[in-house]
Amino acid sequence: MKHLPKHLQPRWRYLAVELESWPDAQFDRGDFQRELWYAAQNLYGDSGSAAADLTVLSFSFADGDGETIVRAYRGEEDRARAALTCISTVNGSPVGVRVAGISGTVRACEERYLGRRAGTPKERDVVFEDESRPAVVRDSRIDVRGADGFIGATQLDFE
Repeated sequence: MKHLPKHLQPRWRYLAVELESWPDAQFDRGDFQRELWYAAQNLYGDSGSAAADLTVLSFSFADGDGETIVRAYRGEEDRARAALTCISTVNGSPVGVRVAGISGTVRACEERYLGRRAGTPKERDVVFEDESRPAVVRDSRIDVRGADGFIGATQLDFE
C-alpha cells in the first residue's frame, strides 16, 4: 500500500495538558482517555467527537500531579480544549485539567510545555483545626488529610 502524498496526510495539533488531583488519586492513561472521549461525546455528539479525533499519546501521573499530550486534528483545537475542561473526575477522583500550550509536533510540545513540574511531594505533620494532621506538601500547595479525605490549603492558611 502506498503512502498518501504529504499534502493529503492529516494535520495534527498536540495539546500539552497538566493534571492535578489529591495525592491518593489513582488512574492511568486508559481511564483518562475514556473520560476524554465521554466528555467530547457529551459535548459534541458522535459526529463532532469523531471529527476532533482526540487521542491521549503520552501520559504520566503520580502523587496527585501529572501531564499528558492530547492529539487533535488541526482546526479542532478549540473543541479539544472545551472537551478537556468538561473533565471533572477520573476514576472517581476529582481532577483539575489545564492546557499548558499547543504545538505542531510532539517533540516541540514536550520541550516547550511539559516537564516543568519539579520537586517531589513531602509528607509532614501540620496543625490544622487545632489538631496535628498528616499532610502532603507539593510546591506551595498543602493537602491536609481530614476525616472525610483531603483538604486543599496553601502556605497562607498556616501563617
